[in-house]
Amino acid sequence: MSLADVLAAVRAHHPHADIASVERAYDEAARWHEGETRRSGDPYITHCLAVAAIVADIGMPPAVVCAALLHDIEDTHCPPGRIAERFGEDIAQLISAVRRSELRAVPPGGFTLKTATPTPEQAVLAIRLADRLHNMRTIAFLAPATQRRKASETLEVLVPLARTTGLTGVSSELQALSTAVLQPASSAFAVTTRVLALLSLMLPARQRGHGGDRSGTQNWSPFPHGRPALGSRSESCSERPRCP
Repeated sequence: MSLADVLAAVRAHHPHADIASVERAYDEAARWHEGETRRSGDPYITHCLAVAAIVADIGMPPAVVCAALLHDIEDTHCPPGRIAERFGEDIAQLISAVRRSELRAVPPGGFTLKTATPTPEQAVLAIRLADRLHNMRTIAFLAPATQRRKASETLEVLVPLARTTGLTGVSSELQALSTAVLQPASSAFAVTTRVLALLSLMLPARQRGHGGDRSGTQNWSPFPHGRPALGSRSESCSERPRCP
């Protein structure tokens, strides 16, 4: 996955959009995540790119793709207020909302994510689903107990959310990856979760992130107590110590 892949996905859905902000967001994320690695040994920026690519593939606009690239920036030494200064309050607040949101509080079928002009609530959910999808693709690098816990939560909460918001492709992949963890085949020819994760990364991006449209009403908000104050910190959506 590369920045070029992310930009191509943005252009495919928003051919006239200014993508300079996406390039700047990548540079910012690469600067503050420099030297960090995931449990797989990959540079941490690869996770940011993967999440952004999934979000872009869904059809989210450049501002949401920027937030996806920067969604773990609060775990770095990036000074408070810098993101708002460089990218605006909307993106800074969206990043904070991603970290504060509770997916279990989202009513299934509350709204669709197949929209080019998402609300903050839709943008938050898109980033959270993309974050979990990439973490599930690389889940083989986590401890077995953590794998099972993540897989169970994914089947219980995220698979229904992805399906009812119109992301059937995301839902199907999350279900397949989770099932591979919880119900491994006993055959000697079984596909392990590690192999399954690697195979999923070989799929064209559009086969990994698309699904049919389904409309609904908006009821859930990631800001139950109002929009978060800039610089507020909470538990990371991807929880750095447990990221593969």
